[in-house]
Amino acid sequence: MIDLHTHTFFSDGVLVPAEHLRRFEVMGYDAVAITDHADSSNLDFIVPRIVQAAADLNPYSNTRLIPGIELTHVPPDLMKPLTIKARELGALLVVAHGETPVEPVVPGTNLAALEAKVDLLAHPGFITAEETALAAEKGVLLELSGRKGHCLTNGHVAKLAIKIGAKLAVNADAHEPGDFMTREMAEMVALGAGLKKDQYQKLRDDMAGFVRGL
Repeated sequence: MIDLHTHTFFSDGVLVPAEHLRRFEVMGYDAVAITDHADSSNLDFIVPRIVQAAADLNPYSNTRLIPGIELTHVPPDLMKPLTIKARELGALLVVAHGETPVEPVVPGTNLAALEAKVDLLAHPGFITAEETALAAEKGVLLELSGRKGHCLTNGHVAKLAIKIGAKLAVNADAHEPGDFMTREMAEMVALGAGLKKDQYQKLRDDMAGFVRGL
C-alpha cells in the first residue's frame, strides 16, 4: 500500500511526522508521503523539516516516508517557480492542489500544474480531455481521492484517464488517523470510480513504480 497525499500538523493535520509514519507502518503501508499545504509563505519552512524527518525516521521504519509538499491555492503563474523551489529544497514529491469542485480554486490551476510537471495533481475536479492528455504526456499522476467532497468527481477523472491513458493514484488526503485508508477502502475508492479490478492493479503497480523512481 502507498499513499502519496497526507498531512501532518505542519499544515492542517493533527500528528507529528513520527506518529504519522508509525500509524501507517502498523497498517502495513510500503510508503507514505507527507505533503503539507504550502504557498510562498511557508514552503521553505515545511519542506526542510519533512526532509529531516524522513532522514531521521526511515532507518527505523518498515514504511518509507517520502518528503513532499502540496502547493495549495497558489496563483497559476506561481505554480512553476514554486515547484522548482520545492524541489531545490529537497521535496521528492510535488503535489498540486487541483480544481476540486468544493473549493474556489483559481481556474487554470490544473493546466499550470501540468505544465510545471508536478508529480501528482490532487483532486483535479472536472479536468478536461486536453489536460488529461497533457498529464499522460508528462507522466503526472491524477488523483482519485478518498476525501469527502474531493471524491465527487472521481468517476469523471477515472473515465478520462482510462480513455486517454493517463496514470492514476488513489490517495486518502488524510489529515488525521480516521482518514487513513485500509487496503479495502482504497480498492473501494477505485472501483467506485469505475475502475475494474485489473485496472486497479495497474494503478497500484504504477504507484509502486513511481515510488521506486524517487
